[in-house]
Amino acid sequence: MANKLNVQGTEITLISDMGNDYICLTDMAGAKSDEVRAADVIKNWLRNRYTIEFLGTWEQIHNPNFNVVEFDHFRMHAGLPLLS
Repeated sequence: MANKLNVQGTEITLISDMGNDYICLTDMAGAKSDEVRAADVIKNWLRNRYTIEFLGTWEQIHNPNFNVVEFDHFRMHAGLPLLS
């Protein structure tokens, strides 16, 4: 079942499934820029080294079949964000 959250004037889709809540990243990215650019915002976020590190840690905790050696290839090629 999908519900909507209103966050600073932007509607964000919230889906609940088996006691877990999931938020729509596309809705969040669309709030930061227009709808057409939302996909680019998500692609850039997923390419970020910090995001890759987070996903790898999450997989190690929750996925007993996670292949850490294979994941290292992705981790090593992920870019770091530019610091200003």
